[in-house]
Parts: sequence; C-alpha cells; structure tokens
Amino acid sequence: MDALSVSHLEKCYPTFQLRDVSFRVQPGRIMGFIGRNGAGKTTTMKSILNLVHPDRGTIQFFGLDMPAHEFEIKQRIACIFGAANYYTQSPLKVIADVYRRFYPSWDDALYRTYLQRFTLDPNKKLKQLSQGMSIKFALALALSHHAELLILDEPTSGLDPVSRDELLHIFEDIVDREGASIFFSTHITSDLDKNADDITYIKNGEIIASEEKDSFLKSYRKVEGCVADLPPDLKDKMIGFHDRKGAFSGLLREADAHGVSGLNFAPADLETIMVCIERG
Repeated sequence: MDALSVSHLEKCYPTFQLRDVSFRVQPGRIMGFIGRNGAGKTTTMKSILNLVHPDRGTIQFFGLDMPAHEFEIKQRIACIFGAANYYTQSPLKVIADVYRRFYPSWDDALYRTYLQRFTLDPNKKLKQLSQGMSIKFALALALSHHAELLILDEPTSGLDPVSRDELLHIFEDIVDREGASIFFSTHITSDLDKNADDITYIKNGEIIASEEKDSFLKSYRKVEGCVADLPPDLKDKMIGFHDRKGAFSGLLREADAHGVSGLNFAPADLETIMVCIERG
C-alpha cells in the first residue's frame, strides 16, 4: 500500500493552475520533489494536506481518503513548511509541551534524543534561535511521534553543509530503521543526489516526470564540444543548448545520444537536468 497516492489533482488560481498532478510515494522510500520557484511545489503539498482545497483529484494516505479521514491521517504523518515560527516568545520546552498533546504516539525519550543531537537548549526562546536551529527544532518535534510519512518543504534550507549532511543521515535512519517514507521538496539538488530513491519533477503546474531516481538520471546525457562538430539534426534534439566562443553544452536524451561520436558525453546530475529543461 502506498504511503501517499495523488491522482489527477487540479487547483486553479487566476494566474496559476495545477493540472492533472499524479504521483505516488511508496513505503520505505525517499522521494524528492523538484521544480523552480513558482512551479507548484508548495501548492501541491498544501493541497494534499487539505490546507488549500483542490478543485479535482483523489488523495490517499495509507489507502485512506483525504479529507474524509483527515484526523487519522494527520496523526500518522509529520509536516514541516520552513523553520518553526510560532510562539516565538516561548521557550522550546513550553512549545513541546503543547505539541505533544496532539499526538498519543509522542515519544518523550526520542524527543530528548533529538534535542541533544541537534544541540537545542529547551530553555531557550524560539526567537533566540537562528534560521537553521529553528528548522532543527521543527524537525525534532516532527520526528518525535513516530510519523509513518514525513512531508517536508525545503527542510535543509538555512542549514550549513555539515548540518545538512547530518539531517540527510537522519532521513536515511528514519526510512531504513522505522520503515517510514519521506516526501520533500528542495532546491538543493545535491541533497537528492545523495539519498533520494525517487524523483517527481513539476514544471508550470504539471508533472513532467515521476520515477525512480537512477532511471531518471540515466535517461539523459550531458554533452559538450565544439559547435562546428555538432550536426544540425542533433542540435535540434538538444535540451538547454548553450553556446559561447565556439563551444557548446547541453543535454540529450539517452536515446538521441546513442551512437553519436566526436562529442564529449558525461552522466547528468539532477542540477544539470533541471537547469537544461528549464532553459528550454
């Protein structure tokens, strides 16, 4: 049974539309959700959580329909949209006391473990925390009731490289040891290169890919060389073609790159794929 299944989701605003958004998050896997600013990532995440009301579509968590089973679903998931920014005048221990009342599965020992791991002082007020430390506190709260699915919007934003790496290892522990699933958006595609199992890519409100990460990466090849060596018919197939001073770079689909010689090919990472696709 899927941890999350989204089918034909649509949401219309005067200047933006989500169109026929469909994807599924499987148990025990990490899915990265990518797309440029304004592509529809946050609208999609808020729609599946019933924070905004979709115009059409079916959303299921663990086989349960949202919003018919909203209360039960939200007991089993955890969500973070940026750093914690509530009760800013209160100490962390007071905020945690309020938060734990909503979750019968709250694990106080686990919460204290995350406080220590993130070097968070429970007596400090939220307003005294940096952006990165506020994100760590939000994560400590989210991770302390044994959620089966984590939905995270830019969870590594504002964290230094060491803290980001630490957080990615925590994600892996949650998935590997507890069998939970993670669905998170990020602009730091190198984080997804490290530990995502699957990728869902949204552009202008539409899903253009949702598949296993390695398959997605292998479907493209980065290519560069001299413009003079580039056959015209191959140039027409290139994605994100860029040339300067007689040299070019861009992306080709694996099928189009097969058998081509005289050019420099290399594996494409997520950032290269995203930049070239958005370049057009």
